[in-house]
Amino acid sequence: MKIDVFTPANAMDAGQREEVSAFLYEYLDQFGDKKEDIRKAVDYCFRDGTNLKVDHPYGGYVVTGRLDGQMVGAVVVNKTGMDGYIPENILVYIATHREQRGKGLGRKLMNAAIDAAEGNIALHVEPENPAGFLYEKLGFTSKYKEMRLVKS
Repeated sequence: MKIDVFTPANAMDAGQREEVSAFLYEYLDQFGDKKEDIRKAVDYCFRDGTNLKVDHPYGGYVVTGRLDGQMVGAVVVNKTGMDGYIPENILVYIATHREQRGKGLGRKLMNAAIDAAEGNIALHVEPENPAGFLYEKLGFTSKYKEMRLVKS
């Protein structure tokens, strides 16, 4: 598998961003979001914050995996702009092609994402998501119970 890491310094073009967004939308299955929300997370990776009135780092990175030129996996990590009290990065999305699952591609993609991170990484995973076992094997631990207030 060929793994590429895209950062603000090595940004994806609009077509590549659309390809990753469409891939994630299709292969996140029941753990996914609306395609436009996935695209926002991908686009956020390539913001540099220079025109914003904040001084924390925006951005993040996208990791892709390809076999014979076909995308078989993708990871999206966004920077949080926090340091210490909240992990500096959040794993937003990871998915592998259905036909490639169980072959170790998710682990390879996650290892590349971990290697590319500057600082700690947080993630959210539903209790019934089988990816939780991979995260635990990679050293992720559950520190908190997430609670949300969704305002309508």
